[in-house]
Amino acid sequence: MRDVRVAGSIRDARPDATLFERIGVFLDEQKLSPDPAHYAFAYAVMSAPESQLALEVAALTQDGVRLTRSDIERLGGTVVDEPPSGRSRRTNGAADSNPDRTPDTAIALVIETQQQVDGFVQIVRTIQAETHGFGRELAKSAASITQLAEIDEIAEITSAMIARIHDSEVRLAAATAEADSLRSKLIEARDTARRDVLTGLPNRRAFEEAFATRDRDAGPYCLALCDIDRFKRINDVHGHGVGDRVLTAIGQAMAAECAPHLVVRHGGEEFAVLLGGIALAEAADMLDSVRATVAAKRFRNRETDTALGVITVSAGVTAIHADEAAETAFQRADQLLYTAKKDGRDRVCAG
Repeated sequence: MRDVRVAGSIRDARPDATLFERIGVFLDEQKLSPDPAHYAFAYAVMSAPESQLALEVAALTQDGVRLTRSDIERLGGTVVDEPPSGRSRRTNGAADSNPDRTPDTAIALVIETQQQVDGFVQIVRTIQAETHGFGRELAKSAASITQLAEIDEIAEITSAMIARIHDSEVRLAAATAEADSLRSKLIEARDTARRDVLTGLPNRRAFEEAFATRDRDAGPYCLALCDIDRFKRINDVHGHGVGDRVLTAIGQAMAAECAPHLVVRHGGEEFAVLLGGIALAEAADMLDSVRATVAAKRFRNRETDTALGVITVSAGVTAIHADEAAETAFQRADQLLYTAKKDGRDRVCAG
């Protein structure tokens, strides 16, 4: 017995939908993952709706019926079984929106898909370059043939070839435009995966990549960990909405004070700073300037106009040793941050 789909046949897609959107709808309706083998089958169906394959698929999926594995394999496609789902993970205290996909897996999928699209775009552009002007040259040749020998059959065959080539060129141009659009969206998705949604700052993943790819010949590097003092009290007294706005305001102030160095929200009320090309003493001075800037701000609850009181930050800053692992530098900076908290908060501890 066949499974029943949620919505109608492959011909039900919006008429103004792009080819990629129609392929996405097809994969979703047929409960197929975005595996390259599934994508290839969907592309073959959706790119030529009048082909024999598309007509057979339309007949099989009539009245909301979904293709079975044997249907797809009989039609020349391949069904790839998905790996078992992993356990859900939590990031910064919030559950992943997809419990079966970890953030690392989602980002890896974006990167893999972008590489595939980049390869596809290159193939399409190569085809365009190789076929550029071929239709016009064939049209000129056809005119010459017709003038030299008035053979109706040759003229008809040539005209049909010209029409098909023109149609192919139009389809190729449309595919190129759609691929470029998808490529841009994937680049945007990769950037989003490296940015904290609340503060707009880069996130922990962006920091890890920057740490791993830093130019070790560009001079000394320092690492700072900064934490908002008594942040839980702000949430408890004024609510998490106010706490979120305080986090954002302080994060943006830190980014402005430390520019052009990288400031990220590392998790919760903690920020990390990667400072390149400056020695430890200068880095400590910069973080102390950040501390003073935050302490001078006067935050208010905009709903009640209630003053929040003085809000301060503490920081631990350390020099990164040559070829040192990120975890080692973080442990040292975290210990310095703990010392700053223990010694009274609203201070910078360097070492």
